[in-house]
Amino acid sequence: MAGIAFFDFDGTITKHDTLFGIIRYAKGDEAFKQGMYKLLPSLIKFKLKIISAQEVKERVLTYFFKGMPLKEFREMCDDYGLRSQPVFIRSAARDAIVKHQAAGHRVIVVTASAEEWVRPFCLGMRVELIGSRLETDAEGRLTGKLSGLNCNGKEKVNRIKALVNLSDYSPIFAYGDSRGDRPMLALAGSNAVYKPFRY
Repeated sequence: MAGIAFFDFDGTITKHDTLFGIIRYAKGDEAFKQGMYKLLPSLIKFKLKIISAQEVKERVLTYFFKGMPLKEFREMCDDYGLRSQPVFIRSAARDAIVKHQAAGHRVIVVTASAEEWVRPFCLGMRVELIGSRLETDAEGRLTGKLSGLNCNGKEKVNRIKALVNLSDYSPIFAYGDSRGDRPMLALAGSNAVYKPFRY
């Protein structure tokens, strides 16, 4: 029976939050700062648990990307991945993925980030991807909303189980760095690693 390994992306494979990274890359530092200032009330409400992670994420995406053609957004994400990945990817995380692949394990990145800007990394590493999905309108433009639920917390497990029959795999490994990863980490039992790759 083959093994399987699940990796969170932001903060686990990467050194920082890639949502903010993609905004800076697309809009520039000054526009990013102005936007964050205008979005500050929403960010505070999220910190105070008045609004959900999905709601604050959608407000951020709406502010910066609503109306952008999905095709153009994907091209920008591909460019971002190509130019920025060498800087923000943790080498120890990359090495761990390669080690699992060498052992014949199936490797899946499971992330709350949108699949569009995580996909370049996954294609490069030849691993599978489960992430949040962006909603588009009838003309193929981003609405700023997510299509379905934010892929975090219990939703990570729901999405994993929709794709994978876990009983087909042993052992199960999982890597994560936040409270939103804990349900996924629980799937791996003693093979779960919390806040790895920090060295």
